[in-house]
Amino acid sequence: MQLNGSKNLANRTCWVFDMDGTLTLGIHDFEAIRATLELPVGMPILESLRQLPTEIAAAKYEQLREIELELARQATAQPGAHELLALLRTQGKQVGILTRNGKDIAHETLVACGLMDFFDPTLVLSRDCHLPKPEPDGILALLNSWEAAPTAAVMVGDYKFDLMAGQRAGTATVYIDTAGEFIWSDYADYGVRSLEAVVNWLEANNSLGL
Repeated sequence: MQLNGSKNLANRTCWVFDMDGTLTLGIHDFEAIRATLELPVGMPILESLRQLPTEIAAAKYEQLREIELELARQATAQPGAHELLALLRTQGKQVGILTRNGKDIAHETLVACGLMDFFDPTLVLSRDCHLPKPEPDGILALLNSWEAAPTAAVMVGDYKFDLMAGQRAGTATVYIDTAGEFIWSDYADYGVRSLEAVVNWLEANNSLGL
């Protein structure tokens, strides 16, 4: 489903994925996490933590890590994730991850849902590596490691921060929304309800361009 643009996806060689809710089924209850950490309702968790005094923030980061680790162990792959990553690798594409999770949590998640083998561990970037999305730093770091331009890249995510990071980095953006509401479509070039749809796009348009 095309939303706001006609940027070619099939010929783009570098694919950056958000993790939770994109490559995995979304199970995070962020309001419940905010309540546990006693953070303001509706405010992004990492940004709220950065506003706290250092010692208080450190304790809450540790709480957050324990919550995330438990969720990581329950992770399951989004339908179509294996197929999409396998197709991209078969086509010789570069693949990486940019998540607002911690790096150890990201690895735990990918192992739990059987996706770790698709990724070079050094290309799984997190809040421990760079400023978190919506800042584009992680995407730009991946592109630098691949010696690629933003015009060769795609950012795939399920939340506005993923898409905003892609826009700021200059990549194409693909918005996965299994509910089909696409409330952040202003930040996306394409919207899909499943990763299988991306697989179908690439298989149908690889020779022609999408």
